[in-house]
Amino acid sequence: MSLFAIVLLIILGIVLLWVEFLVVPGITVAGIGGVLLIVTGIYLSYSLHGSSAGNYVLFGSALFMFTSVYFSLKSRTWRRTMLESKLEGRVNTFDVGIVKPGDTGKTVTRLGPIGRVEINGVFYEAKSTDSIIDSETDITVVKVLSDKLIVKPTN
Repeated sequence: MSLFAIVLLIILGIVLLWVEFLVVPGITVAGIGGVLLIVTGIYLSYSLHGSSAGNYVLFGSALFMFTSVYFSLKSRTWRRTMLESKLEGRVNTFDVGIVKPGDTGKTVTRLGPIGRVEINGVFYEAKSTDSIIDSETDITVVKVLSDKLIVKPTN
């Protein structure tokens, strides 16, 4: 087997390791195959071409592996493939004056303990003081927080 074929085996093994580390997480066929190809290539270089050629192949493959990992993990390398969308949403906040403690309404969804309620024709997120309140149950506002209401069933 020529030295070119041995180097080609090692490069293919390193590419399979890239696939393992950067694309397919976990221990898969790509990772195991990559390690086997690299080890086979280094073993063949020692056994077929002697110790000096084997040392060069071992040193070269280690150097190529470390430099390729360094450049592939740099932050600028993966900018084109990274998801860069920003979350612009925020929690629904409302003024304390709109809903006051003592206001009444109905649950839209089951509050177990958090769900949706309708008060004065507007939908809010609410948390029950009890553990579970079924939907379409009359409720009373106990406390108003900046992002949710604390409610209890109306008796």
